[in-house]
Amino acid sequence: MEQYRYKHIFAKVRWSRCLPAAVLLAALVIDLAWPEFNTFPLLAAVPVIAAPLLSLAWTITSGAAACLVGSLLTLREGHLLSTRAGLLGLSTIAVLTVVAAFLNRMFAHEREQLRTSREVAEAVQRAVLPAVPDRVRGLAVATRYQAAQKEALIGGDLYAVHDTPYGLRMVIGDVRGKGMQAVTMVNTLLGTFHAAALQLPDLPSIVRGVEVQLQDVKSHRDDAPDERFVTAVVVEFSPGQSVLLMANRGHPAPLLVHEGKVTLLEPREPSLPLGLGDLAGPEVPVDRFEWPPGATLVMFTDGIVEARNRDGVFFDPVPALTGPLPQDPGAVLDTMLAALFRHTDELEDDAAALAVTRVPVGGDERDPSTAPQVGRVWK
Repeated sequence: MEQYRYKHIFAKVRWSRCLPAAVLLAALVIDLAWPEFNTFPLLAAVPVIAAPLLSLAWTITSGAAACLVGSLLTLREGHLLSTRAGLLGLSTIAVLTVVAAFLNRMFAHEREQLRTSREVAEAVQRAVLPAVPDRVRGLAVATRYQAAQKEALIGGDLYAVHDTPYGLRMVIGDVRGKGMQAVTMVNTLLGTFHAAALQLPDLPSIVRGVEVQLQDVKSHRDDAPDERFVTAVVVEFSPGQSVLLMANRGHPAPLLVHEGKVTLLEPREPSLPLGLGDLAGPEVPVDRFEWPPGATLVMFTDGIVEARNRDGVFFDPVPALTGPLPQDPGAVLDTMLAALFRHTDELEDDAAALAVTRVPVGGDERDPSTAPQVGRVWK
């Protein structure tokens, strides 16, 4: 989903590279229109503006061009370059060109450090939220993820898909808060869910196992433990893949997309989020939903449904998913997210989405190498 979020940023970057030339041209036009106006301050700004935007060679070239234009304008006005004003202006441009060259090297070093940091963050993201396979037990799977913090690749949202002896199990969740504390909670929950999904026979046991681990983590922290919790949906697919078993722990209800219709899979009774189980009993409600061939289960975090436009209206994914859609979870998610970024220009919270399509028998069995990319971060 990079094209939906950052196409306008790429355009801004391209235009910003033209800024030094634009300032140089503006100084020339102003001097020709109003000869009495001193344009040397504008010319002196050209290499400084170029320093963070262009390469070292182009930064020096910009300064040389500013000196040349300054010399020509001074000659045009009938003043000798040996005059104090002319020498002072050209000397200022030359000095600022040297300063701009040093600044350019500093900016280049910072950009290299940022690139390295992003590579490390990508490695951490792959470790915390590894890409899920696009085919599991004949089901097509796709995921999308976006951290709210700028320059961040990971945040407080999570998802996981595990093929276990008891069937295919998956989770999507949202840790309260952002930053490294949220990432720590994500790591704890995903590790616990992985172990529980592989070993425990039913959804209530998995939820209780995750709850015990989160309670243990909270007991070792002193900073407002009651404010740390995770909303989540845990799903198990029946062996015949015709039924969904779902435990919703205070999370936005998933959607079932099938034949142009969207069904909200709401739980029969509400449950507290994970991490707050000590405030409720041990009972874990589990809902059962029919899952017809060709249907797509769409799950997402509240960063999507709580995204607002300029008028403060929340995003509703249902209209975007109503109508003819391919039996492809990646295409379904891309359709929803395209509508999301038409609705709002910037997300205020972490957002994750997970979709699973029950491919009909004899359906599209495409080469996985041509399938939509899954487990990716959209920007």
